[in-house]
Amino acid sequence: MICSMTGYGDAQHAEDGVSFVLEIRSLNNRYLKPTFKLPEHCQSYEGELDKLVRKRVERGSVTYTLRIRNTGADAAYKINRAALDSYLRQLDGAAATLPVTVDLAAVLGLPGVCQAPEETDAEREREWAIIRKLTAEALDKLIEMRMIEGKALRDDLHAQCGYLRERAEAIRTLSPQVVGEYHKRLRTRVDNLLGEAKLELAESDVLKEVALFADRCDISEELARLASHMDQFLAVCDQDERAGRRLEFLAQEMLREANTIGSKSNNAEIAQHVVEIKGVIERLKEQVQNVE
Repeated sequence: MICSMTGYGDAQHAEDGVSFVLEIRSLNNRYLKPTFKLPEHCQSYEGELDKLVRKRVERGSVTYTLRIRNTGADAAYKINRAALDSYLRQLDGAAATLPVTVDLAAVLGLPGVCQAPEETDAEREREWAIIRKLTAEALDKLIEMRMIEGKALRDDLHAQCGYLRERAEAIRTLSPQVVGEYHKRLRTRVDNLLGEAKLELAESDVLKEVALFADRCDISEELARLASHMDQFLAVCDQDERAGRRLEFLAQEMLREANTIGSKSNNAEIAQHVVEIKGVIERLKEQVQNVE
C-alpha cells in the first residue's frame, strides 16, 4: 500500500546523567532531502545518520533533530591553566600603563581558556550505539505514521477514482448519440438549403459526411486508455509502497486523455462530464504529491 511523505517519530534515552532527545519529521518533497541538526560534538556522525535515513525513506524533506543534555560533573569544561596564565600576565603588563579591572567571566570566555571535555573512544562508541538505537526507534515511528497517512490517502484516491469512473461511463453512454444527433442536424440543414435552392443531394453524400464526422469525434480509444490508466492507478495504490512518481505520471496521462475527449466529443453534455473529470484528476494530482 502507498505511503505518505508526512510523518513524525521521536525517541528518548537517559543514562548516567546524560539525556538524549531525538525527533524526526518529514514533509513533502519531490526528492529525498534530509537535514541534520546535531550537537557540535556529534557532527562527525552525520554521514552515518544520512545512510540510516536513506535506507528507510525514499522521498520527502526529512528534518533530524538531536539534543543531548549532560547534567553530570564530567560535562564541565576544563580550564587551560597555561592559556589563562598567559592572558593574566598580559593583563598585568597592561596594568602598568593603563587602569585594568579583571573580569573573570570575560577572561574565561577568551579563546583557548575553556575547553570542552574530550571523549574517550569507548565513550564515543557508547554514545554512537545509543544514537543509532534511537534513530531506528524514531524511524520506526515515522514510517508507521506515514503508512497510516498512506492508508487514508489510498482510501481517498479510490473514492476519487470511483467518481471518475462514473463520469467516464456516462460519457461512454452518451458517445453513440453524438453521431446520430449530428446526422439529424445535418439532414435538416441540407434539406432546408436544398429546398430553397430547389436542388437534390444524394443520401450517400450525407452519409459520407456523417462517417467523416464519426471518425473525427470517435473517443472510444481515449475512453479505453482512460480506463486502463485508472486500473493501473488503483493497482499501484494497493501494491507499491513507494509509488508517488508512478502515480504522478498516471494522473498526468489521465488528464491528457480527458483533454482529448473534450476536444473531440462535440457535445455539451459530454463536455460537462469532461470538466468534472478534469476536476477530479486535478484533485488526484494534488493528493499524489503527498505520496512517497
